[in-house]
Amino acid sequence: MSLAPETHMGTLELRVRDMGTMLSYYTDGIGLVPLSDEPGAAVLGLGDTPVVRLSEAKELRAAPRSAAGLFHTAVVFDDLPDLARTLVSMYTKYPETFAGTGDHLVSQAFYFTDPEGNGVELYHDRPRDQWQWTNGQVQMDTLHIDPEQFIRTHLTEQPASQAGSLGHVHLQVGDIASAQQFYVDALGFDQTFAMPTALFVSAGGYHHHMAMNVWNSAGAGPRTSALGMGVVDIVVPTADEIAAADERLRSAGFRPAHDGRTLTVLDPWRNEIRLSPAAD
Repeated sequence: MSLAPETHMGTLELRVRDMGTMLSYYTDGIGLVPLSDEPGAAVLGLGDTPVVRLSEAKELRAAPRSAAGLFHTAVVFDDLPDLARTLVSMYTKYPETFAGTGDHLVSQAFYFTDPEGNGVELYHDRPRDQWQWTNGQVQMDTLHIDPEQFIRTHLTEQPASQAGSLGHVHLQVGDIASAQQFYVDALGFDQTFAMPTALFVSAGGYHHHMAMNVWNSAGAGPRTSALGMGVVDIVVPTADEIAAADERLRSAGFRPAHDGRTLTVLDPWRNEIRLSPAAD
């Protein structure tokens, strides 16, 4: 049984050491706006949609590059002009953090590395009717995009819509077989693309809500407490979906915690995944 088609990503918690620097990067650079503020934490979003939660954790240190954890946080922009404006901001204010581009056929993506070493993808989806599927796998590639040409083509004077969300979360893991067993067989995502070194999964026919790779982390064991990714929030439509996921996970040998509303579980590398029902 798969997760419901309406399933989508909620927010990603990032545990940060320098709150001021990271807050500036995600607001002044990427253009996220503060949605809530509490001692030691801030939720940032596009419009009124939460995307990331920055949680101050000065006592933590960065994990080795080969450790399991976050590969990148992916922010999807609904409108191309908004993405173009964000790229102008990033290339102007944080040019040293640029890490590359990728035309993935299903999307156009631009990559950065935030001041504490977390990968960031900023992207826009092509219309779903342009995606190609073969034998149940969505066709993706990584082709070059000229950032300057992209900006010239899509930058306009129209007011920013600030529409978007957390599109997907891409992880580093120790092995693909264990990722398949957890994220597909137990949690309930559908596999949308796979190769020996990476796995892409989603609900409802999206190209991917989550991905896992071993490009830097083959053989990595469970995570220790470190800066970077905290909790990955996934939103499902109903409490019945929570109950079904709980049963699948327990049947597969995992031990989720269910507080009556949310379901929290650790994947094989101790990445924390939390399922919550959509707000009424």
